[in-house]
Amino acid sequence: MNQFGRVAVLFGGTSAERDVSLRSGKAVLTALQQSGVDAFAFDPKLQPLAELVASKPDRVFIVLHGRGGEDGSMQGALQLLGLPYTGSKVLGSALAMDKVRCKWLFRARGIATADFRVLRSVPEATTALLAELGGKVMVKPASEGSSIGMSMADTVAALQAAVAEALRFDQDVLVERWIQGRELTVAVLGEQVLPIIEMRTPHSFYDYQAKYQADTTEYLCPAPIDVALTERVQQLAWQAFTAVGASGWGRVDFMLDQQGEPYVLEVNTVPGMTEKSLVPMAAKAAGLSFSELVLQVLAQTGQGDQ
Repeated sequence: MNQFGRVAVLFGGTSAERDVSLRSGKAVLTALQQSGVDAFAFDPKLQPLAELVASKPDRVFIVLHGRGGEDGSMQGALQLLGLPYTGSKVLGSALAMDKVRCKWLFRARGIATADFRVLRSVPEATTALLAELGGKVMVKPASEGSSIGMSMADTVAALQAAVAEALRFDQDVLVERWIQGRELTVAVLGEQVLPIIEMRTPHSFYDYQAKYQADTTEYLCPAPIDVALTERVQQLAWQAFTAVGASGWGRVDFMLDQQGEPYVLEVNTVPGMTEKSLVPMAAKAAGLSFSELVLQVLAQTGQGDQ
């Protein structure tokens, strides 16, 4: 483990996903230390970056979710400081975090994604908007993760309330056609696309509670879909991942409609990393323990385009 030198594990931070990041970071830190890596914790909310520089890490393992850690800002700071770090670089991180610009990229590359509109204020006349998008929509802040600020709407009043809630987190709000079907996710590790996971929840969608608080969510890995569709979804995942400039590791989320057509939802460049999170689950199905997964992510530090 001497090959990795001294490793700073960045987690916590100031985003709305701080609690999830704290759990992910502690799991990664423990796995590294148990594997013999000289790793230490660093929380940018509590410590200035000058302290990070003073601690002289050889590498940085980023486990910051959301703004300030997953959006390219921390990546840019570390790059200027000359500190190699895990995961996507500045551009890939920034683009993947912005759901609206991801949608434009997906459309330009011919990658199937749900029809959408972008709002910056609560609309007064929403009947037409609902009709254009099929009568039922998903409303999301453009740059949040972990389903924070997301709501389903199928009435004018519900849409106005959902947009108002999303505007609490972001100036751009994505209003997306609702896709009825199955929820899938595909993890990427280096250039390897891992087994697909299907998430089943009694909730209306895979929301924050279904992800982190409920014990009713069912995970199926590998997802029970045929070989041809599995290969198609994995190819789409790689296309979406590379289209936004992501690298190193991450996760691509999908909806599979009732006709069996896959639609890309978003790309996550710093997904959850608790032992019960989705990427570790997919890695386990591919034969990797949590510690092996963490070491593989770390081993890619500094690789890829800047």
